[in-house]
Amino acid sequence: MSSSDRRTGGPSRVRTVAVVTAVTLAGATGAGLVSAGLGSTSASPPQPGASAAPTSEGPGTAGPALPRSTPVRVVVPRIGVDADIVPVATDDDGALEVPPLERPEVAGWYHPGPSPGEAGNAVLVGHVDSPHGPAVFFDLGRLRPGDTVRVVRADGRTAVFTVDGVGAYPKKRFPTERVYGGGAASRLRLITCGGRFDPRTGNYPDNIVVFATAAR
Repeated sequence: MSSSDRRTGGPSRVRTVAVVTAVTLAGATGAGLVSAGLGSTSASPPQPGASAAPTSEGPGTAGPALPRSTPVRVVVPRIGVDADIVPVATDDDGALEVPPLERPEVAGWYHPGPSPGEAGNAVLVGHVDSPHGPAVFFDLGRLRPGDTVRVVRADGRTAVFTVDGVGAYPKKRFPTERVYGGGAASRLRLITCGGRFDPRTGNYPDNIVVFATAAR
């Protein structure tokens, strides 16, 4: 992995070559997140337990999905997240942009894909740490099936999701299709880095992925 995955910092986009296969969704390359390890925290991010691993997903909303609208805030009560959202995309090399390094407290929305509440899989990404300590998604691994995620949208509506499962995936086995795949149901994915930071390689070994379905 590139040096931008090191805790010493780097550009605000991180190459995902080790993770991504050529999956094209909604006109853009599906990309797994390998967010930069930026901090000097001594603690490793929480890892999801085996009981939290996603085995199936909810059936989706009973009614029609919401129209497209920019998400502006994500709230995850169980882990104390209440964060602004900024749009991110991919570059010509298939690198997934992440929120600005100087703003580790915000999440990023992959805007070429669905918005939260639309049909399909909406994706939010965030840093796991920062030079000053844990970042916005440090505690994603603490989430469990049944937990709630709320996404406030620019149209004034709030899309509410129920967590189906949380998994830790080695970067070479990132579940691209499950994260970026479409469908009629409204779903949400939250992604960050995980595992124990390796000072030898300057990388986190895993990605933490939260799978959630719109609440009925």
